[in-house]
Amino acid sequence: MPPPFPSFKSKEALQVLFRPSSVAVIGASTAPEKLGYQIFKNLLDAGFPGKVHPINPKAPEILGCPCYSNIDAVPDQVDLAVIIIPAPLVADTIRRCGSRGVKGTIVISGGFSETGPEGEVLQEQLVQAAQESKVAVIGPNCQGVNNPHHPLCASWPLLTRRGRVAVISQSGTVGAALMDWASQEELGVSTFVSLGNRADVDEADLIHYFAQDPNTETIAIYMEGVKAAPKFLEAVRQCQKPLVILKAGRTPKGRKAAESHTRSLAGRDEVYEGVFRQFSIHRANDLEQLYDFSKALSYLPRLKGPRLLIITSSGGSAILATDVAEMTGLDVASLPDQVAQRLREVLPKHCIVGNPLDLTGDATAQMYRQVVEAAASHFDAIALIFGDPIPGASEVVGGDPLQLVIYLGGAEVERQERLLFHRKGIPVFPTPERGIQALSHLL
Repeated sequence: MPPPFPSFKSKEALQVLFRPSSVAVIGASTAPEKLGYQIFKNLLDAGFPGKVHPINPKAPEILGCPCYSNIDAVPDQVDLAVIIIPAPLVADTIRRCGSRGVKGTIVISGGFSETGPEGEVLQEQLVQAAQESKVAVIGPNCQGVNNPHHPLCASWPLLTRRGRVAVISQSGTVGAALMDWASQEELGVSTFVSLGNRADVDEADLIHYFAQDPNTETIAIYMEGVKAAPKFLEAVRQCQKPLVILKAGRTPKGRKAAESHTRSLAGRDEVYEGVFRQFSIHRANDLEQLYDFSKALSYLPRLKGPRLLIITSSGGSAILATDVAEMTGLDVASLPDQVAQRLREVLPKHCIVGNPLDLTGDATAQMYRQVVEAAASHFDAIALIFGDPIPGASEVVGGDPLQLVIYLGGAEVERQERLLFHRKGIPVFPTPERGIQALSHLL
């Protein structure tokens, strides 16, 4: 009896899209301003370990690599083809790829269902060609794939930092922005996939795949609509890793914009809300939350309880953190009397000993350590808000209980310390509100 939902693509079928041995770029260009040039160059510059073949019948070579007139002319076996040619030529090209033994394609080209009835016909032809040729397809109308762990940058911009979050996005720009933030913070991603129109491979296939990927701790998704509801529900039911989803198209006009962008049926938001609650999916309301929640879930342990101690050098930041903590189910519990007494004996007289505990503007990293050592056993988490230029902060954080780092107002010292934290795998959040919101998703 067939399964009650469309089956997922196999690991082997998708592996060739993310870890191929060789790649052909069909539509590679000699013009630096064209995507056919940029993607080919990014594949080379990212250090792809196998052969990369440019396909262009009008060019003898590109970036020192000999060009071939078509996929049949390439002398070696090709696993993956990146296609950047006019939409009417794509279906036949996929057929030629299939007959040549290519197992996967990434179709960057636009001009398919997102453009109207004529484009829908072209997309149906693409799907038929992929099915007949047994070729897995990402796209069309997408920004490609970047797997820094292989490394494979069949996308743009060139980013190579390896990390723990798999980014799946129906918007190339949204996904690339997330990857860029992670790269700037030296945290990186495990893989970035721009889904585009999802003619073949869809979000459910990728959730199922990355749930088994050893480099992925958390799956972050920008979604405009679900392609196949039963298959999606089965994928999230089986997934044992944290899923963070930013669902766009929540309003009537937003739904209309989603349909125009990738022909997605955005659906009623209350239905998605119910599904997210049922399957404990972390819902992000904006791009910053998608990034923050994914970062926290990938680099911090789960909370054992809600008791939170806030240590700060900034009274205002402490108030902001306390408000968000109280609104999100965390408990800014009172400091035990014996701990308060001990801290009054070692801290300067002007420090405000309570919860939040304000070390004031002349705080040092060593003072934070003294408070953590005295209070650690009484709380489930400690939020350390470094609200001034405090050198050495990255040397005093670590150990039990969970320690959340928020750093702001520290200018150049802050920027240096932030990198030192991230190189240790300790995430840093830029505001009290964003940090505490992310922490609440670890409950």
